[in-house]
Amino acid sequence: MTGEPLPGGFVSGVYRVAETVRRTAPERAGFVHALLQLLADRGWVGAPRPLGADEHGRQVLTYVPGHVPLTPAERAALATPETAAAVGALVRELHDLTAGSPLAGRHEVVCHNDLSPKNTVYRDGRPVTFLDWDLAAPGDRIADVAHCCWQFSELGPGQAHPAAAARLVRAVADGYGLADRGRLVDRILQWQSDCWHGIAAGIAAGDPRFDRLRDADAVTHVRAVQEWTAAHRAALEAAL
Repeated sequence: MTGEPLPGGFVSGVYRVAETVRRTAPERAGFVHALLQLLADRGWVGAPRPLGADEHGRQVLTYVPGHVPLTPAERAALATPETAAAVGALVRELHDLTAGSPLAGRHEVVCHNDLSPKNTVYRDGRPVTFLDWDLAAPGDRIADVAHCCWQFSELGPGQAHPAAAARLVRAVADGYGLADRGRLVDRILQWQSDCWHGIAAGIAAGDPRFDRLRDADAVTHVRAVQEWTAAHRAALEAAL
């Protein structure tokens, strides 16, 4: 494949060619293209613009300048209530733009379903654009909010300050303007369970896309994160 390899994704190669990004086309390429086109048509800068496909069949997107935090230290530096609230606000914009659209169907909105710092472009310390829309699908608002609460708060055994993590969870919900928070921790735990079960299934099936996750022992890691979240449930719910 031609282009400059970009760091990041576990399951697909991503390359920069001039001011475009070329990446392996998602399984539901038509839906993803339609979603990104809808967001582009409405002037939203929270997603790259779709530019079709190249001669290799790769998805072509606009290149978004900025910083993507890939190391634990980089992510920790951005883990502030102000940044978490800005993430929540950006997700709210996405949901409000897709609510009632044909792409959402009978669901509330279209969800990204893989929001994390590693899929976010930052400029001047603020989140501006979400990347990697392969898993986008119709869903409920709380699904994306819960995923953000997990990923942008760095929940898990590596979190030395549970109270600080709880404040970040609260900041995401506040930034989004989430009114009903009674199910939020349950939805976080469900995401974590679905994640490690999905990785385990992919590894067991011999899917080569999961080789790096297998080598990183991702199942053990995510299970530990779920156990940590369950153990600190009371603190998280109290903060909310």
